[in-house]
Formats: sequence, C-alpha cells, structure tokens
Amino acid sequence: MSMINGLPAHVLLVHIIVVFVPLTAVLLIMAALWPAARRRLIWLITALAAITVALTPITTDAGEWLEHKLGGSPAIDKHADLGNTMIYFVVGLLLVTAMLIVVHLRAERGKPLGRAITALVAALAILAGGAALVQVYRVGDSGSHAVWGAQAP
Repeated sequence: MSMINGLPAHVLLVHIIVVFVPLTAVLLIMAALWPAARRRLIWLITALAAITVALTPITTDAGEWLEHKLGGSPAIDKHADLGNTMIYFVVGLLLVTAMLIVVHLRAERGKPLGRAITALVAALAILAGGAALVQVYRVGDSGSHAVWGAQAP
C-alpha cells in the first residue's frame, strides 16, 4: 500500500497506530488492575490489540515505500529503525491481552486463577503497556523530527 486518496498511506495509517497503541496500553493496564473494567472492556481491548498488530506492519511497509520515494536521511533512517521495532511491542500487548482473557474467563466460570498468577499478569500488563507507550512516543518523536527537523515544536 503506497497511496490513499492521493496521500502517502504511511501519513494516514500512522495516526491509527498513534491512537490505538496508547489506547490499548492504557485500557489493558486498567483492566489488569481493576476486575470491573476487565469484565466490561476485555473484548474491546482484544479487538484493539488485534487491529493494532495487523496494522503495524502495513504502516511500516507504507513507511518504507515513502522512505524510498523521498530518499533517506539519518533522521528518516532512525525513524524507520525505531518503527520497525514497533511490531514487537504491539505483539506484546496482544499476548498479555490473551493472558488477561484467560484470567477473565476463569473468573467468569467461577474458577479464578490464584492471586499470584493474576498479579503476574497484571505486572506483565504494566510492563507491556508501559513499554508500548514509551516506544510509540519514541517512534513518533523521531518521525516528527525527520519531517520537521529543527522546526519541530
């Protein structure tokens, strides 16, 4: 995918990633720590995590197309390198979401997992969510500097 309605696809798709990664991370952490939120949000979080995992490589592929079209620079190369790592962070969110689904389903069926396992899943949610938040910031910041350079606010 290279263009959408005359615009580079990367420019449009990146906005979905910039919204979905933090939203998924924050909701995942909240659901891991708060059972009432888990009951209400687990399937929304699952959908967000799955969509984000699907769109991340599409976004990076569109970014690589744009990089080749514009030509490289050290700032674009740094952004591309960071962007290529984003898949690991969103897959981490999806994997921890799957663990939280197990916690949720066991609780719903009256056979909750032990506190230690639930606490471990919560800790992993905080770790995966926090890491994804930091990485999406790093990727976005490097992208903005690649586009705007010294003009970046």
